[in-house]
Amino acid sequence: MLKSKDLLGIRELDIPEIELILDQTAKLEEVSTRAVKKLPALRGKIVANLFYTPSTRTRISFERACKALSADLINIGQLPSALGETLTDTALTLQAMGVDIIVVRHHLAGAPVQLARNIEASVINAGDGAHEHPTQALVDAYTIRRTLGRIEGLKVALLGDIRHASAAKSDLYCLVKLGAQVAVGAPSTLIPEGLSEFGCQVFHTVEEAVDAADVIITTRVSLDYGNDKLLPSLREYSRFYSLNTERLALAKPDVMILHSGAINRGVEITATVAERARPHLQRQIAAGVTLRMAVLYMLAMGKGVA
Repeated sequence: MLKSKDLLGIRELDIPEIELILDQTAKLEEVSTRAVKKLPALRGKIVANLFYTPSTRTRISFERACKALSADLINIGQLPSALGETLTDTALTLQAMGVDIIVVRHHLAGAPVQLARNIEASVINAGDGAHEHPTQALVDAYTIRRTLGRIEGLKVALLGDIRHASAAKSDLYCLVKLGAQVAVGAPSTLIPEGLSEFGCQVFHTVEEAVDAADVIITTRVSLDYGNDKLLPSLREYSRFYSLNTERLALAKPDVMILHSGAINRGVEITATVAERARPHLQRQIAAGVTLRMAVLYMLAMGKGVA
């Protein structure tokens, strides 16, 4: 059981809690192999997906996880804010309608924390601006552990837009806690100040970051978030920082490649490398459903589900 009714960030979790979530995910993995991919664990419970920013993998995997656990699901987009309603008022409305768990994705850092303080329902952070994306980091940790058998002692390179990618920060916090050696490789403009204080090595070349790496995790790079002021162009980024076959050759021969999605082929990763990574990416995406099933179940269990 988790200590909190909410999952707001990796920094709030201790190592036993992270390992408990990963272990629960392993127990639920068998469900995906059944002819009927469904459990009655959350029957009668209501989950609301409250997504204020675009998402493909995260939103759909939460939908699949809810349905696999037999929960009732409500999907909500940006309509409440378009009508002028605050995030808290929307959440209180949902709670009054009997919603048990709210999965929220928002462009403002701290939005899920604000919700959790004002409602009794459980809150899951599905990405809050440039802050955290805890379930994606747990998915990545599970995929690594499931494939390589361990996390402790592995060298993991994080590439891409580290400044704005909430998943990259959560990956860093999670993997360092679990004993990985994390190396960040990105332009200085895409690395937040003080990042090395969290136990990672910071490099300004991809070559240094991926050298002898066991795992490489890339994050999406685009001209969103004001990056048009931080990068000369995406072509320039691709030339010096894209994960291509030459840079990949510096990592270990059997290196594992993950991507937090969505992929910009030819920018943060070349099409050739993306295709080589396809088996790992498919495992990562499949684990996204099972991991989120585990989180939903554990939060609901903490509130009285048998």
